[in-house]
Amino acid sequence: MVASGAGQKVEMEIPDAKLWSDESPNLYTCRVTLSENGKILDEVLEKFGIRMIEWSPSGLFVNGKETLLRGGCFHHDNGILGAATYAKSEERRVRIMKENGFNALRSSHNPASTALIEACDKYGMYLMDETFDMWYNRKNKFDYGLNFLDWWQKDTAAMVERDYNHPSVILYSIGNEVAEPHEEKGLRLGREQVDFIHRLDQTRPVTCGTNLMILGQAAKGKGIYQDGEQKTGGKPQKESGNASLAFNIMASFVGTGMNKKGNSPKVDAVASPFLDSLDIAGYNYSSGRYPLEEKQHPDRIVFGSETFPQDIYKNWEMVKKYPYLVGDFMWTAWDYLGEAGLGAWSYTGGLPFNRPYPWILAGTGVIDILGIPDASCKYAATVWGLLNKPVIGVRPVNHPGVRVSKSVWRGTNAIESWAWSGCSGNKAEIEVYAQAASVELLLNGKSLGKKKLKEYKAMFRTKYAPGTLTAVAFGADGQELARNELHSAAGKLHLLAEPEEKEIPAEEIVYVPVSLVGENGIVESNNDRKLTATVENGDLLAFGSANPCTEEQYHSGSFTTYYGRALAVIRAKASGTVRLTVTDGRLTGQAEVNVK
Repeated sequence: MVASGAGQKVEMEIPDAKLWSDESPNLYTCRVTLSENGKILDEVLEKFGIRMIEWSPSGLFVNGKETLLRGGCFHHDNGILGAATYAKSEERRVRIMKENGFNALRSSHNPASTALIEACDKYGMYLMDETFDMWYNRKNKFDYGLNFLDWWQKDTAAMVERDYNHPSVILYSIGNEVAEPHEEKGLRLGREQVDFIHRLDQTRPVTCGTNLMILGQAAKGKGIYQDGEQKTGGKPQKESGNASLAFNIMASFVGTGMNKKGNSPKVDAVASPFLDSLDIAGYNYSSGRYPLEEKQHPDRIVFGSETFPQDIYKNWEMVKKYPYLVGDFMWTAWDYLGEAGLGAWSYTGGLPFNRPYPWILAGTGVIDILGIPDASCKYAATVWGLLNKPVIGVRPVNHPGVRVSKSVWRGTNAIESWAWSGCSGNKAEIEVYAQAASVELLLNGKSLGKKKLKEYKAMFRTKYAPGTLTAVAFGADGQELARNELHSAAGKLHLLAEPEEKEIPAEEIVYVPVSLVGENGIVESNNDRKLTATVENGDLLAFGSANPCTEEQYHSGSFTTYYGRALAVIRAKASGTVRLTVTDGRLTGQAEVNVK
């Protein structure tokens, strides 16, 4: 015990308190008992952390230290588990994102689960907790906009009161890409929400994910959100019942040019009354505004509440340069179900964000639904200065002669793999990332050239041949800084099932990654096969891969690997041993987990 007190209202001083931050997530436990005449009537245990947040045009400060938010957005689902929330799943997701360099998350676009917030407390992950994706103008016919005016106060209060003791929550967001603030009614409502949160909690800033292009269009009578119907030139197109989909299709065509749609004086005049009512202004795809704010709005604090992952270098350079720009949240850190094809690079054609069934995943996450980071995730970590070795990303080489259909929400589809059986002679596009002056790439010891790094990356082209791919990074003085390698899978393939935990309590869940590997332990990316999973002494909650386009079902127990990987999620039964068996009829892999 470090401190105690008694009474109906208690203030306690904690001597030599250990502060909470992303780098030192120190937590305390408070035991509160309700007693009468010495008899305990009730008791509550509450974990909390001690930290101070300050914000000004000079920056965001946690415990007096300037803090830059290396952020990512995420949706509520847990991949192959669907919308089910398990504490283990939320903790795993936060842990993996923290391991890959993120120190901040945005719960887009609804309040995060309690389990996820507790995981953020544990691992030291700053969280922007968000209320709504729409206000009174509906983005879909039957969405929350039908009930917003009756319920927003109750739901906002529920979030703030729940979050109050969680140190990870450092920002409240009142919405995402809402168009209402272009008119007086919406502006008044936005200010009312800010004031309402301030009355409940004066310790945290309030923000909103604001898309300046949407506000500018709405002010011109070309708003696309109104009662869930698509708007074109201000006129409803009743054949479309999904205005949110309509906007994202439009955004796919506008592309990264959307970043400059908020630069005009007219859009600035429309947006400023609302942005200036926020403690910190969140900009969705409006990075063109960043350099302008120093002169035009010297009292404004801003951050990128939603940005394209491929813009991370340019955005982070500005985050480092401008004190009032306190961070960047890419869309998205973790892939998710729905918004099918938004970020997918497709080898079967189709328009981004309008890809036909059976596309089921957004394809935007720099970490896939299994928890595997792609090369662009490692690029962000390189930009953030967190890696000491070059990263080698390879665009899939198993589609020779097929032109890939790209998406604006993804700058590359490269993964860290040089294991592509049956692809010898195919064109290979290789991306290398490093904070260095130049990099040399070697294939089986033979140099493929040496290139200067621009924005910490360089592109090489060659023909695929199995073996070893080596990247060597050099400083400006020509001295080697570091090197890294990718290897091909060698020898006979086998199925490897490796549980992430060796022992779990009864009724707990466990994640078991499954991969197709060579005798050297390297995952083979081009020999996918359909597997069947069975479990003893446990329930198979889900089994699947990160394939964004499939009719296979996560609850069926059968699924085809994707780039050589799959994942099983099991809930243990009684004490003893949980045993997972996966097979394609020829190869078989097993994993065992002890149950306490």
